[in-house]
Amino acid sequence: MRSVRDFGAVGDGVADDTTAIQHAVEQGVNLLHFEPGHYRITRSIVIDMAASGFTSISGSAGTTKVIMDGAGPAFDFRGNHDGSADPERFKAQIWAQERMPLIQGIEIEGRHPEADGIHCYQTAMSTFEGVMLRKLRHGIHFTQRARNILISHCHIYDNSGVGVFLDHANIHQAIIASSHISYNKLSGIKILNGEIRNVQITGNDIEYNYDRHVKEGAPASAEIWIETTGEKASIREGTIASNTIQARYAPGGANIRFLGRAEENHHTGLFAISGNMIGSQETNIDLNSARGITVSGNIIYSGHQRNLRVTNCRNIVVTGNTFDHNYGYLPKELATGITFEGSTDCTFSGSNIHDAYAGEHTANTPVKIERKGLVEVHDCKRMIFSACQILDPGLPGFHLKNCDLVNIQGCSILDGHEELKMPHAILWEGPGTANQISGCTLSKGTGGPINAAAEANVKIGDNLETD
Repeated sequence: MRSVRDFGAVGDGVADDTTAIQHAVEQGVNLLHFEPGHYRITRSIVIDMAASGFTSISGSAGTTKVIMDGAGPAFDFRGNHDGSADPERFKAQIWAQERMPLIQGIEIEGRHPEADGIHCYQTAMSTFEGVMLRKLRHGIHFTQRARNILISHCHIYDNSGVGVFLDHANIHQAIIASSHISYNKLSGIKILNGEIRNVQITGNDIEYNYDRHVKEGAPASAEIWIETTGEKASIREGTIASNTIQARYAPGGANIRFLGRAEENHHTGLFAISGNMIGSQETNIDLNSARGITVSGNIIYSGHQRNLRVTNCRNIVVTGNTFDHNYGYLPKELATGITFEGSTDCTFSGSNIHDAYAGEHTANTPVKIERKGLVEVHDCKRMIFSACQILDPGLPGFHLKNCDLVNIQGCSILDGHEELKMPHAILWEGPGTANQISGCTLSKGTGGPINAAAEANVKIGDNLETD
């Protein structure tokens, strides 16, 4: 281990230490050690591991700051791994010179509007531990190909772009864990196009990743944004588990957003969203053109437009969640809303859904919510809704329109207001085939428990009416 000061770096925050640090890399200093201090650089430190060999960065247990006073990444790791994670696909050169670049115990601060933190290109086993990244554009940025990424115990905070950005990359086996990823204006974690498999996002605090000054029409944001709108892009096989994921309202914002290609919904999915606290955005969970996603065991609250929106999706299972309010902020509440539209083969079960006591927004919000039902099911087929509590809606508990093969069974849809607000427990409109409502406990509402158009072809039986 040698200090960058051995090569002429000053570390006073004023001198330009770029040349000295780059020289240390080119001399093959495998562990690039930064003693306590502020090291100002004006261009990227390029680490070509084929030339320099194993290279890791140590920042003296967090007492070191690198100030990026130029455009581009402060550290640009360049590797040559072009295989999979299969041991037989690793070239000897990767094991001999390039595997596992480790970045630990260092802060990187941006002083240029296009400054990034760390960029990795075709690396294997990149590992980040105890890193702080702030006032940058993107914090950690992956492009091209990578395998076996570990990001843990990091603080990725107050950046103008994305905290962790997997950008049109081919990446398998990535774990993002036990980190604070907050106040990044475009997204906390963004996975954009490319080919992605086996991503685990777990045990993080992912909050306030939005631009508080954003205007209508500006780029939208999300705490976690997963998108495959590009041709040939696919993102599958992952978990989002045991995180706190919350923000404040931003136009077009979401806590978790999956966005696939509209014409084909199988390129995005096979994810489990489980055991998270998710709240306070325009839409809490927004699934668009995705397939095979399970949403289970979450607390989902305070969506300015919808708590859950499922559009053009297939094989979505939503079970065991609480859709509720943050009662520490009463009497200001946001009304609850869940929408399935143009979707097929979905199951929604075992969940509690509680509307605002007033049946509408009582908190200040820039946009008025427009709902036809607490749970809306429009232009869907082969759907099951079972064993749910739908409580105190200010409008129909269910609103269904133009649906086929939809089964509502064993649900309690109850209006507990002293003066009833719910017109019907279930309002079913438009044509349909082979639909059914059975075994439910339904408040009568102001206009009767069920109002189903004849053309909807709904079989109704064995339900219990209650005041």
